Amino acid sequence: MRSNNPVFNRSPEFNGQYTDTQTYAGSGSNYPGYGAPQQNPSDPSTWSVGTPQDQQAGPVERMTVDSVVQKSAITFGLVLVMAALTWAYIGDIATGTALGDQQNLAQLSTALLVGSGGAFVLSMVNSFKRAISPALVLVFAAFEGVALGALSKAFEVQFYDGIVMQAVLGTFAAFAGTLAAYKFFDIQVGNRFRTFTIAAMFGIVGLGLLELVLSLFGISTGLFGFGTLGLLMAVAGLVLGIFMLVLDFDFVEKGVAAGLPERESWRAAFALTVSLVWIYTNLLRILAILNRD
Repeated sequence: MRSNNPVFNRSPEFNGQYTDTQTYAGSGSNYPGYGAPQQNPSDPSTWSVGTPQDQQAGPVERMTVDSVVQKSAITFGLVLVMAALTWAYIGDIATGTALGDQQNLAQLSTALLVGSGGAFVLSMVNSFKRAISPALVLVFAAFEGVALGALSKAFEVQFYDGIVMQAVLGTFAAFAGTLAAYKFFDIQVGNRFRTFTIAAMFGIVGLGLLELVLSLFGISTGLFGFGTLGLLMAVAGLVLGIFMLVLDFDFVEKGVAAGLPERESWRAAFALTVSLVWIYTNLLRILAILNRD
């Protein structure tokens, strides 16, 4: 099962390289490992009474749907907690003294810069790291929460009250709808779909970085603005986020069926969090553009 997804293709388990050299027979007896030389039971040199390590060995914990749900809840829950704390830390920008507003705006800018920068770097590390690290996934979630808290505060102040709650509800609705469609319509993910989705994701990320660099020189393409071109890009981003969720569901389903180690639940949780954040930010932009005066 070879993956084109950068989150999963660094994992040997998700690419058909995971091998468990021990299988378990009935009554607790062990079969010989795959590829291991068969032992002659009549040869005394092969007899063994076992070692404490052998006696303590048990079955490897496997990734399950429950373990993915638990890790995803922890990861995304941390994003929400950090976003709420950041929101409260920034304070009220719409009211209060001018000096207070300036201080709060400075705090918002700092939180957005630090959070988005840290989240981007850690997203790259987690995507291309061969062995998934739960600690790095959680640190990523913390930075992502800081960035989302600041971004949400900026949209709430700049546009209208309630836009953040609408985007949150829309994100969960998109998740539930995509999961239902994936299960009920038995969606099958092919290599072309994977390649297109990952290429499009990197394409949008690349365009975002290009827009950031151009903005330093006072140039704007409008792709990530609040005009018609920005709306089209946000809708395309939302659709791409749905496709990313489909890829995530496909890998979780196949990973569980393949009996991957339980630690891979963190990799799946990281991927699901990235997809949900992607959907949320594009929904924010769509709502903001559609409700502009």
